[in-house]
Amino acid sequence: MVPVAVGASLVRPATLDWTNTVLCAVIALALQIGTNYANDYSDFLRGTDDERVGPFRLAASRLVAPGRVRAAAFSWFFLAGVAGLWLASRTTWWLILVGLSAVLAGWFYTGGPKPYGYFGFGELFVMLYFGFVATVGTSYVQHMSIPSSAWWFGLADGAMACALLEANNLRDVEGDRAVGKRTLAARLGRARGAWLYVGFVVLVVAGIASGGEALAAAVALALYLREVKMAFSRRTGRELLPLLANSAKSQLVVGAFLTVTFFVTR
Repeated sequence: MVPVAVGASLVRPATLDWTNTVLCAVIALALQIGTNYANDYSDFLRGTDDERVGPFRLAASRLVAPGRVRAAAFSWFFLAGVAGLWLASRTTWWLILVGLSAVLAGWFYTGGPKPYGYFGFGELFVMLYFGFVATVGTSYVQHMSIPSSAWWFGLADGAMACALLEANNLRDVEGDRAVGKRTLAARLGRARGAWLYVGFVVLVVAGIASGGEALAAAVALALYLREVKMAFSRRTGRELLPLLANSAKSQLVVGAFLTVTFFVTR
């Protein structure tokens, strides 16, 4: 949801197309939920979550039948598709191809015969879709052009999402290695993988600063310093759950701060 807020706020409130803004928010939320359900289902099929150290999954915990989890994923993807068609009819039909690629990226992150999330490409696709597609796309449907600052904020938003992913993957290093899930963190190991987290935090601060929001960049740096310290700690497994929670909170606060800043100053 952060990329939608940032993208929409790159124009003055009085000139915002609120219908397009709401549609972007629905699409982003539906794709995120659908992807989470898809990952839950696909990881269950592979047995990845049999010895899970993070929050429980629906299918692996046997609380919900796997078929119903899969149906939930398809339902949310369908909602994203309906909202996407409406948005495309108001802007450009090329968005249908972008939306279709986003659904496929969500499903094949852990689904299909060779899920890219199992081979260390998760960060690349998260940066692309959670960062540039979401932020630049939302800006485009407001302006029907792309402001240069949208690319910088797309970088920052994507980096925040990647930092969140890294917090999750650092926690699961040993478990992922055991089941053959070769994320970047699993390839590097717990100690060296912490540098991935730091790298994405640097991109967050650099992206926001380059977009012209020095105060917001300082706020982001102050918030993420606590998480950086934790990433370099000796914590492993469940002990890293606070890193995931705090990274999510930092992402929310930075996004909210940027949105308020945009409305006040732009």
